Amino acid sequence: MKRFWRDFLLRGLICASGGPIVLAIIYGILGATNAVTSFSPREVCLGILTITLLAFIASGMTAIYQAEQLPLPTMILLHGGALYIAYILTYLINGWLQKSLIPILIFTGIFFVGYALIWLIIYLVEKAKADKLNKLLKK
Repeated sequence: MKRFWRDFLLRGLICASGGPIVLAIIYGILGATNAVTSFSPREVCLGILTITLLAFIASGMTAIYQAEQLPLPTMILLHGGALYIAYILTYLINGWLQKSLIPILIFTGIFFVGYALIWLIIYLVEKAKADKLNKLLKK
């Protein structure tokens, strides 16, 4: 468990700087399309802090796959659950998602469908690699 937390912190710190870069791109697009013409200092500060924390958690949580004490389905559920909580809290805190049932359900559906698709792609790629290696070993 000690190794998990060390890897979590290391991965999180390495990738946390990517959050503000993503936020800057989003704010740039909003400004370029005139969807938003100004931001308050509070909005900018809150956005930077929450996105940095989100990037830290999202990258840090990948350390769970290095801890081989848990079955893969459990690791996937823990990873997906932590990401979901981090994303939905970030969106709600920043006001990017309305605090009502329908938007939250739509976000939840999109999140879990996207997460499942990503895992399906990972599974298919890794299965193809394993099949290729098995064929090479048989020869």
